[in-house]
Amino acid sequence: MIRATLIALVVAAASPLTAETRVPMSQAEISLGFAPLVKEAAPAVVNIYAKIVTQERQRTPFSNDPFFDDFFRGLSQPQQRVQNSLGSGVILSDDGIVVSNYHVVGMATEIRVVTTDRREYNARVILSDKASDLAILQLDDAEDLPFLELRNSDQVEVGELALAIGNPFGVGQTVSSGIISGLARTGTATGEGFGYYLQTDAAINPGNSGGALIDVNGDLIGINTRILSRSGGSNGIGFAIPANLVGEIVHQARSGTEEFKRPWAGMSGQPVDADLAASLGMTLPEGMVISDLHSASPFVEAGFKVGDVISMVDGQVVNSPSEMAFRMSVAGMGSTAQVTRLRGTDKDVLDVQMMAAPNSPPAAPIQLGENTPLPGLTVARINPDVIFRMGLALNAEGIVITDPGQHGARAGLRPGDVLLAINGNEVVETTEVPQFLSESGRRLKLNLQRGGQRLNLRFRL
Repeated sequence: MIRATLIALVVAAASPLTAETRVPMSQAEISLGFAPLVKEAAPAVVNIYAKIVTQERQRTPFSNDPFFDDFFRGLSQPQQRVQNSLGSGVILSDDGIVVSNYHVVGMATEIRVVTTDRREYNARVILSDKASDLAILQLDDAEDLPFLELRNSDQVEVGELALAIGNPFGVGQTVSSGIISGLARTGTATGEGFGYYLQTDAAINPGNSGGALIDVNGDLIGINTRILSRSGGSNGIGFAIPANLVGEIVHQARSGTEEFKRPWAGMSGQPVDADLAASLGMTLPEGMVISDLHSASPFVEAGFKVGDVISMVDGQVVNSPSEMAFRMSVAGMGSTAQVTRLRGTDKDVLDVQMMAAPNSPPAAPIQLGENTPLPGLTVARINPDVIFRMGLALNAEGIVITDPGQHGARAGLRPGDVLLAINGNEVVETTEVPQFLSESGRRLKLNLQRGGQRLNLRFRL
């Protein structure tokens, strides 16, 4: 465990368990800078070299023509292309648990990790989550490694000093300093909907991804993940994934979970602005108002209704759906979260069970075979679990396309399309899809629901 004390900024009190943070008082203290801190923390930050193999279709002279490109699509053979990814990672245990970004190692077929003392390890991904852009690695045959301790990121404050350690542009391990510029940044660095970040002005550049953002005690407060830039270089607006979420993902990885599991809210909502606050009888705009609830939602069981405002989860402020998703993820599956509810002039705290979306009724997925009009098409019955995974509307019902297959994608089908009818026959069960398709003859008509729009697609087979 690394717990460095920055001499320039922290002076130990009489008890070894207490410390006082203050401004440097002498030239000697100032001259030390961050050197003692970096010396102890840097060995726990590693360079990651990942090999990613992708399948790419060979380009033809007609690739830029919409008609001929579609015509030749099935004739050109896909070719393998090897891409090399460079990034950083942070050791979190002496037995070789390393955290990095999903976009660095999530799709890798081969991963090499190099420490600051030039030791090299093969690594494998034991859990990854694209939505949060995190991946947990296990180094092979690793022992007695230096590692960083996770800090409670909810205690981080704007203005705190922070250091970013990583491998920008592949030039080797580099340290940059700055402060925490903002908290609870959402929707600014990724479009997945689970984005919730610490913002820093410490320089972060390509290659820093997966590296450490540490405080003046050498504790990990975040994993560097994104920058906001028009040029591709650092403009002083960088984002880090808070350590509390990292801790929950590491916990699930150690328990043997292969896919990160998030608790299901079964609700939709929106931030409370000034106009909405006035209509709800609130003196100040705060929290997130519930606009819809699924009947199986744990919030319904706890006593919440549409129109209620959620202002806090486990004592932490919530002002948007992204913050709500983050707080529930940090609380962890199977726990009980204390959620603050505002209803008119009443304010109370209710216990809500953090649970998985029910897979009931069974999704009963079916994939169509090669001897069908749409080979590879996969459909499933809509239930809360499917709604959660596919991002469907809470009131969605029926049969949904989870994978259109190659022919279905070319015909315009998309994952998430709700299949209403085939050639005029209403689709109620997944088993009816191959039956109705086999009876379609030379013409096929599909009635779909895509978002709030109804579509009618016609094909000649």
